[in-house]
Amino acid sequence: MKNRTFFWFILPSLVTMMLFIALPIGSVFIQSLHIEHTTVLKEVKNCGPFGCKLEMQVDVDATSQLKKDRPLGKFNGFGTYKNRNHLAVSELSTAWTNSPTFGVFLSEAYNLPFYRALAFTLTYTFLVTPLVVMLGFCIALAVNSLPKRIKGPTIFVSLLPMIVTPLIGSLILFWMIDSEGILGASLQWIFEDPSLSLKASPTLTWAMLIVYGVWHSAPFAFIIFYAGLQTVPAETIEAAMIDGASRWERTRYVILPHLVPLIVFIALIQLMDNFRVFEPIVGFSAQASATSLSWIIFNDLAGGEGSFFGSAGATSVLTILGVAVLLIPVLFRTWRDFKGKVV
Repeated sequence: MKNRTFFWFILPSLVTMMLFIALPIGSVFIQSLHIEHTTVLKEVKNCGPFGCKLEMQVDVDATSQLKKDRPLGKFNGFGTYKNRNHLAVSELSTAWTNSPTFGVFLSEAYNLPFYRALAFTLTYTFLVTPLVVMLGFCIALAVNSLPKRIKGPTIFVSLLPMIVTPLIGSLILFWMIDSEGILGASLQWIFEDPSLSLKASPTLTWAMLIVYGVWHSAPFAFIIFYAGLQTVPAETIEAAMIDGASRWERTRYVILPHLVPLIVFIALIQLMDNFRVFEPIVGFSAQASATSLSWIIFNDLAGGEGSFFGSAGATSVLTILGVAVLLIPVLFRTWRDFKGKVV
């Protein structure tokens, strides 16, 4: 394909990416460099039957005019990124100096809102992603070996978690683990402990969020792997069977190498989605035990007139950088493998 033809071919995609990806990200970054205006106060003389006194009142006109003149807010540079609600540079420096052990330093860092959210986000991402890949692959192998008569209904049932809206799915599981729900009541009966509650323990809350993440995302991996299994050369499988290869050996040496591009693709999608985990936390009302970077953004924007747009913008930029850091190793290896094949 000629360069000119290729340019006109990708031009619509480039324009779309500029309008709906690059420009919004640039706008968010600019907003993150500003903070909300402080309220303008004025001194007012208030007189009553017992004399006059000076009081401080909000100057509505001056405050409105200030917001009108500078709609982005007051320029703060990278101050928002370094404050206690984000990277907490000074707090971490103090904790590092005063902490006797590294464990104490980690405990101090975990008490900071951004790093507490980052800890759950990374834990969720690095546990859910490989579990989704493995479970989706196992389900695809199992369904692919079923008789044709029951394969269709099995595929439909397997895709139900992906069809259900994430927020609704998390609410359903939330009700099920309640003390009066089927899962919560069953656990209390099994362990003979009426006070057992999955919602009261931060560890169990994290576990339930991870279980929900795997349950909701596994169908996506399953359907991709199932489609990939249909492309595995039947001649290669038959040759391996003739050579005496077991089912495990055929899976390991024939099927898995063939599906490596799909594994990389699913891993990339899951890393991006899981790092932006939000719906399960809201559905489970788990803010007291688990918060994520996306939940911090939502919390900053949920204040109506008092919304902290600069703080939400800073967290958004840090989230984008986090996703990029996670994807760079995978993308670099993919590019290296592709370059090697081309050469």
